[in-house]
Amino acid sequence: MHLLSVSSLYKQQGSFALKDISFQQSPFQKIAIAGETGSGKSTLLKIIAGLVQPDGGQVLFEGKRVTGPLEQLVPGHPGIAYLSQHYELRNNYRMEELLEYANKLPEEKAQALYRLCRIDHLLKRKNDQLSGGEKQRIALAKLLTQTPRLLLLDEPFSNLDPIHKNILKRVLEDIGKEWQITCLLTSHDPLDTLSWADEIIAMKDGQIVQQAPAEEIYRNPLNDYIAGLFGSYNRFDKTDVVLFPSLSALPMNGKPLYLRPEQFRIVTAADADAVKGAIQQISFWGSYYEIQVLIGHKQVVVKTMQPPDPQQEWLYLSL
Repeated sequence: MHLLSVSSLYKQQGSFALKDISFQQSPFQKIAIAGETGSGKSTLLKIIAGLVQPDGGQVLFEGKRVTGPLEQLVPGHPGIAYLSQHYELRNNYRMEELLEYANKLPEEKAQALYRLCRIDHLLKRKNDQLSGGEKQRIALAKLLTQTPRLLLLDEPFSNLDPIHKNILKRVLEDIGKEWQITCLLTSHDPLDTLSWADEIIAMKDGQIVQQAPAEEIYRNPLNDYIAGLFGSYNRFDKTDVVLFPSLSALPMNGKPLYLRPEQFRIVTAADADAVKGAIQQISFWGSYYEIQVLIGHKQVVVKTMQPPDPQQEWLYLSL
């Protein structure tokens, strides 16, 4: 049985609408909902949490229907915890006080949770002594003291610096493994979703556009929108594939091919599949270089660990 089942959800909000959203989540499966701002990610998450009333369809959690705020006095559903982007914490309290008021765990288990969330050294502090990432982990621990079985996280990595983002990613991994809690999150950052999710649901204008495992959605995007959500890409139409001998034999069925920059290899002129291109621009991105190369009428983005010689005007590519 699925832990979570979302069926034909519909929600109208002004001119925006969620339309016919359906998917399932198995226990301990990590799902990320990706999409541009305004695509409906947050609204969907709030409906799943029981915080927003849908206009149609239903959400089942462990086989029981999740009711909306129009159907019960206190919004929310037992076993589901929702962490918003704002992770509000009450002012003028020490963090240990806030956690103590919410805690339903035995003391020893609560202390283990605080260590897992990397907040045990923050418990004596107040709000104004914490960074945004530290506040977020406090708010997360506060939710986890209620022993949820499904954790919903709305843009948990936004506005975090790389240090706190990496800490949170490790915390989420530990939560899944050690506390047996299933996670569903939203994000617009491809690096956050691809490195974490077992499956990704890509949304646009209130609809699911593509749903697939992380590697599949990265390597075989359905269209330009999906390709662009997950990083740089090269689109090859029917008139473009003739530039590379290895592509011309592929069946396209009227659809474009999407090739990521790292799929190209820089080779020598002697390589049988070598294609000559003029270097237009070289950009340094820390762990790699991105090179704009003009091949005939087509500009191609190439990713490489080693840059060409600064005096070099041409290079040879292969696939």
